Amino acid sequence: MVNRRMFRPSFADAKEQPPPRPQHNAENFYWVKQMQSRTPMIITMESGEELKGTVEWYDRDCIKLTREGAPNLMIFKRYIRYVYKDGEESSQEGEE
Repeated sequence: MVNRRMFRPSFADAKEQPPPRPQHNAENFYWVKQMQSRTPMIITMESGEELKGTVEWYDRDCIKLTREGAPNLMIFKRYIRYVYKDGEESSQEGEE
């Protein structure tokens, strides 16, 4: 019979390794920036309906839209046509 011994790193060795960094991409950066600044957003759905509010949180598949005077919504990203900041549509109309 062979005497086998498990190898475990010491606590100091494990502590020296930097924690894994989460991957960031443009979409993550955009949503985090809008959530932190509580930017009023307009979300246009595939059906053409426009929803106004601020994004409270997001994940891979959906966002939570917080609205004043109306129920908060959880919206699947696959049903969103596009998203823009509230007030951008009026500044673009004069340029056409």
